[in-house]
Amino acid sequence: MSGAGGRGCGSPVPQRAPWSLVAATAAFCLVSATSVWTAGAEPMSREEKQKLGNQVLEMFDHAYGNYMEHAYPADELMPLTCRGRVRGQEPSRGDVDDALGKFSLTLIDSLDTLVVLNKTKEFEDAVRKVLRDVNLDNDVVVSVFETNIRVLGGLLGGHSLAIMLKEKGEYMQWYNDELLQMAKQLGYKLLPAFNTTSGLPYPRINLKFGIRKPEARTGTETDTCTACAGTLILEFAALSRFTGATIFEEYARKALDFLWEKRQRSSNLVGVTINIHTGDWVRKDSGVGAGIDSYYEYLLKAYVLLGDDSFLERFNTHYDAIMRYISQPPLLLDVHIHKPMLNARTWMDALLAFFPGLQVLKGDIRPAIETHEMLYQVIKKHNFLPEAFTTDFRVHWAQHPLRPEFAESTYFLYKATGDPYYLEVGKTLIENLNKYARVPCGFAAMKDVRTGSHEDRMDSFFLAEMFKYLYLLFADKEDIIFDIEDYIFTTEAHLLPLWLSTTNQSISKKNITSEYTELDDSNFDWTCPNTQILFPNDPLYAQSIREPLKNVVDKSCPRGIIRVREESFRSGAKPPLRARDFMATNPEHLEILKKMGVSLIHLKDGRVQLVQHAIQAASSIDAEDGLRFMQEMIELSSQQQKEQQLPPRAVQIVSHPFFGRVVLTAGPAQFGLDLSKHKETRGFVASSKPYNGCSELTNPEAVMGKIALIQRGQCMFAEKARNIQNAGAIGGIVIDDNEGSSSDTAPLFQMAGDGKDTDDIKIPMLFLFSKEGSIILDAIREYEEVEVLLSDKAKDRDPEMENEEQSSPENDSQNQSDEQVSSSSQEVDLVDQESSEESSLNSHPESLSPADTDNVASISPSEQTSDPTENHETTNLNGECTDLDNQLQEQSETEEDSNPNVSWGKKVQPIDSILADWNEDIEAFEMMEKDEL
Repeated sequence: MSGAGGRGCGSPVPQRAPWSLVAATAAFCLVSATSVWTAGAEPMSREEKQKLGNQVLEMFDHAYGNYMEHAYPADELMPLTCRGRVRGQEPSRGDVDDALGKFSLTLIDSLDTLVVLNKTKEFEDAVRKVLRDVNLDNDVVVSVFETNIRVLGGLLGGHSLAIMLKEKGEYMQWYNDELLQMAKQLGYKLLPAFNTTSGLPYPRINLKFGIRKPEARTGTETDTCTACAGTLILEFAALSRFTGATIFEEYARKALDFLWEKRQRSSNLVGVTINIHTGDWVRKDSGVGAGIDSYYEYLLKAYVLLGDDSFLERFNTHYDAIMRYISQPPLLLDVHIHKPMLNARTWMDALLAFFPGLQVLKGDIRPAIETHEMLYQVIKKHNFLPEAFTTDFRVHWAQHPLRPEFAESTYFLYKATGDPYYLEVGKTLIENLNKYARVPCGFAAMKDVRTGSHEDRMDSFFLAEMFKYLYLLFADKEDIIFDIEDYIFTTEAHLLPLWLSTTNQSISKKNITSEYTELDDSNFDWTCPNTQILFPNDPLYAQSIREPLKNVVDKSCPRGIIRVREESFRSGAKPPLRARDFMATNPEHLEILKKMGVSLIHLKDGRVQLVQHAIQAASSIDAEDGLRFMQEMIELSSQQQKEQQLPPRAVQIVSHPFFGRVVLTAGPAQFGLDLSKHKETRGFVASSKPYNGCSELTNPEAVMGKIALIQRGQCMFAEKARNIQNAGAIGGIVIDDNEGSSSDTAPLFQMAGDGKDTDDIKIPMLFLFSKEGSIILDAIREYEEVEVLLSDKAKDRDPEMENEEQSSPENDSQNQSDEQVSSSSQEVDLVDQESSEESSLNSHPESLSPADTDNVASISPSEQTSDPTENHETTNLNGECTDLDNQLQEQSETEEDSNPNVSWGKKVQPIDSILADWNEDIEAFEMMEKDEL
């Protein structure tokens, strides 16, 4: 991921400063801090660092040697079966296989790693093999993104170090830019992908036939990810600077310019996927992980490598938005680009582990330390970083394909802080790889970090990145045969020389950035800060930031000082505050929290987070009391959530041929008929027109006396309800517009009102995620007349109608078929109350485990994830963050309420605050409508 630079140390470099000076200054930013560390963790001896470095070399030899022996010239090694992975000869793995192009991928990806690890003889042999054996003219469809970062980047990195070795005079004396000529050939093969009106490339291309030809078998795609289109500039610009052919840099710049123009203007965020022809955002969630990650990385690094200020301006604008909306230290949570105060998901993916390293390059060290420490605690719990994990640090996706991003950030944090703690982190990574991933034929990816099972896979990036960063972490300057600070790392850790900034500069650099935004000068203050500012007279700076996060994932709670406390109770001292006694309206309790180092943080979206900083406690005993209080608060919240799980409602299909066998889990509304207190509603379903239900219906006769189907989006839930009620509907089902969403993976939430009196809404309203809603829509398409039952829990099937159906012989086979369809749909069959409660628990995989986190807790609101506007649910960080809205209810109201939340005392949020939140939501929707128009 990362590289060598920023604008200057301490103060910005003048705009017209020679770039060689800027590059040298930038390189200093990452290494100068290594002399700062003078206390804290015990420094690692030179001997131990050498031992660990040698261990990394042996591990690389084990992986690379087995690839060359058992897999070459195949693209990758299959370490469990000791053979090569050749595309077309193994079962397809879907998009993962798009990286394979029958061009000896692992060998090309490993070229510059060989030089970094001082294996120059092996490097020379590898280059000869590439020139002799690799064919780039294969009839195979490959990913433009993967081919660019792995193959084109690998060839350019190999060329960069080949000319460096040739200049030194010992190795590669025969070399005459052959790798560069291969890179140029590949670059021209990728160019047809850019043949779109937007300039964004197609996601795939046929190496032999290009795009759109019948033989190409590609060119029909309409969408690409932001990172796929925005992670080209380093390799393409380097190719142009090396060869003098400007076309590559021009195409990559055009793609970046288009993405910048299409950012969401009010939030300055970009979505995950975009239509390459129209520029419309297809997925409108935004984060720093999969699908977007390297777009941000390449904006900053393009500035470092090319010296173009517009890239830095864009990066800083995006970075300000990231820290404003996505960053919730130590978490980084995806949000909606149109409503950035709303979280889009309750889990994080492993690719965001690169971000602390990028923050080091930016010079924003504190959040980098916080997020890195959180990730390290997850690794210590699971041995590896799961592909995705929830906000309470449970496994969401259990795979781990030996990703290097965390090792990358560890290396750059060590370079920035000089803290030997990060050497110990690297040592842990080495131990885990050898203990859990090492197999006789290499290193195998983890299929499930919880069970330790393996997958027959060793991706090329494992050799390209992991061993490079681990070796550099433990290496001293004299251990490397060239100056690493003269190069920048691409996202695949390939090395490009910084002197390219002054070579073949024939690209017109029109600054389109400032045409669209007023840039805040404060964004530029910390591009690369002086280390004396980062660590002012405080050698324990990094440790002081990490310390509060030490127990964020740990299950244990220290008990030693608690016993001391118990003894003091017996001597007459006042016992510490217990979570069960805490009252948010009690000033004395708030003062006790402060003494224990527990602070209340009011988040921008109205939630309040409890965070404990042990170093802020009045004494060590108070710190322990605070730790215990946080643990109790989490346990209390978790217990009450389990006792009062948000009760799902049921949509039961009762018509032929389902007869109640298919039951869909639905979310309730805070307005309209309460199905838990009134009889269920039964009726046939009909789609409303317009489908979003945001205006007067044009087909009132179709929904009269029926249950109307309406799509989420464009207006508030209550407005939809009023429109269908006015048309004569007896109920409403809102279907999520986020394609693929499901109650299996997303928490249920209550549809909130619009801030007005909703007593006029008399019909029941339920919410279905996309997957469940599609079952009803598919049934309508197949059977036309579909009758459903809306209730608080599933009712018994209709035996009378079912018996009538079964008595008809011609329907026997149909019944069997439908039975299979029903069972294969994997929907929850809520036959009785017990199964209803169980399905409710299963639909909340992110529910808090009280032992999972020790120093971040929250007071749950009475309406956990209610959204005052028609949009995705507000994320309650599963016991870590929570609203105080409507939190302090009377105890009698709490007992009657079925929400899974804790409430104490009286309501405290002022009405002005609530109105402000609603106004903000309305303004966001108005802005969204303008953008889409």
